[in-house]
Amino acid sequence: MNSELSSQQVKDIGEQGLLERLQRFCPLEIIGDDAAVLETAPEQSLVVTTDVLVDGVHFSNITTSPEDAGWRTAAANLSDLAAMGASPLGITVGLGLPGEVKVSWVERLYQGMTECLQKYNTSIVGGDIVRSPVTTLAITAFGQVSPDQIIRRSAAVVGDAIVVTGVHGASKAGLELLLHPELGQDLNDLEKMALIRAHQRPQPRLDVLPILWKILTPNSCTDAINRVSTPNSRLPIAGMDSSDGLADAIIQICRASSVGAVLERKEIPVPKTFNHWLTQEQALEYALYGGEDFELVLCLPQESASALVQHLGQGAAIIGSITPGSTVLLHDEQKKFPDQVLSLSQGFQHFGQ
Repeated sequence: MNSELSSQQVKDIGEQGLLERLQRFCPLEIIGDDAAVLETAPEQSLVVTTDVLVDGVHFSNITTSPEDAGWRTAAANLSDLAAMGASPLGITVGLGLPGEVKVSWVERLYQGMTECLQKYNTSIVGGDIVRSPVTTLAITAFGQVSPDQIIRRSAAVVGDAIVVTGVHGASKAGLELLLHPELGQDLNDLEKMALIRAHQRPQPRLDVLPILWKILTPNSCTDAINRVSTPNSRLPIAGMDSSDGLADAIIQICRASSVGAVLERKEIPVPKTFNHWLTQEQALEYALYGGEDFELVLCLPQESASALVQHLGQGAAIIGSITPGSTVLLHDEQKKFPDQVLSLSQGFQHFGQ
């Protein structure tokens, strides 16, 4: 890219000029009409999710390159599809931009989105661009799922094991290292980069779904026989992703299912590098409330949960169980710490005080 092109601003080429630039990131056979038409397989349900990301809230030039911002944007939406049990079909991008934004910045943003989507055979299939005082991305992702494989928050039942598909706290640690380079003096360069990459290039856990369906085939576990089924969730599973934090995910599932939970403090998986960098309390805080780890939090029968953890490895763990009542309790079986009731007020909330 020559210097003249790299210095162009959005206001220099206008909406149509920018749209023309960005069409090369989309399939030619889909772009051009007033809406995208996506064919889904017979007997499949369409799943739609939308995320809005704002400069200075969800990303910034201090911690995130345009490519990384694009990747994180795509990954967040694919993670929402994975949390519903759905396979991705495509995304649309609503982009609000100040006129002074460099065209090259926007192209690099789209390049990052494309790099993430290509891993999952998914494309940008449309969108819209408007002038805005602050850079804003509104992403809508489309996926499909068999009706009997939809994962819902409201399907947890007493006795379920609570499974996380990987370690938590890495993204928060990576962000802290980017904001405060003087931190982590006891970490080597590879360890620092692993945590930073966890923040900048999270991996949506679509890879978990084929393993899950294999484990949860009919009659795969005796626990499922006595399980109370719900109209829209025939498989014995509930869940969501942990993009807003592990504690948030478990509390949301419990609220939707009218149940409680007990989590075992020592079973919550964190990166091994935390052991010689953070205190136990700091590590737990990062894991519970750091957010943006994009792992799946699943509630399913004990036998199936054990099989899933064994298949996944790499930080997957059973961290607790679903209980009667409505309280979500953090427990320490070693009795070094008192029981702690978890609440949404302890994590990040938009418009919170």
